[in-house]
Amino acid sequence: MNQDADNDRYRERMRKKKAIMDDRIAAAGEERGVLVVHTGTGKGKSTAAFGMAVRALGHGQQVGIVQFIKGRFATGEGAFFQRFPEVTHHVMGEGYTWETQDRERDAERAGAAWERARALLGDPSVDLVVLDELNIALKKELLDLPTVIEDLAARPPMQHVVVTGRGAPDDLLEVADTVTDMRRVKHAFEAGVAAQKGVEL
Repeated sequence: MNQDADNDRYRERMRKKKAIMDDRIAAAGEERGVLVVHTGTGKGKSTAAFGMAVRALGHGQQVGIVQFIKGRFATGEGAFFQRFPEVTHHVMGEGYTWETQDRERDAERAGAAWERARALLGDPSVDLVVLDELNIALKKELLDLPTVIEDLAARPPMQHVVVTGRGAPDDLLEVADTVTDMRRVKHAFEAGVAAQKGVEL
């Protein structure tokens, strides 16, 4: 008897929730490209962006990827996306800024990466643009933030963009449609575990 009562209460809660969700879905009728930002100190920002790229590929969409900062070591995503002619993938960095230790060179590489990004942002045939670690380049002031925001705003109406990296600037967060702040709770590196293929690389 108690189980039947529990089932009835559960069914009623879900009935009410469905009515609320149906109303919200009906109200969200606008279709346009969205700007997504993954930031925060936790692991998974780039991983989530590449997951979106895989999802787009599943729908037969064209994907453009520009990786800022990264570039000194081979990654699984780099090897994977080479298999797909629907993906344009540019690895434009020369390593983390604490490794390069050359601000002028870092700014030069970031500028070149942004030119590649701008070309993708101007191409209406590209459905999703991933700008991996762009937030780091902006945080280090290797790029002009107002120019970046202006170029993002001028992209084709149905084009989606996902930006990753720690320390996303407030002005970028303000213009973004969806923002996720990934918080680090625990990381294997802190316990002395090296970066692993398929997890970090």
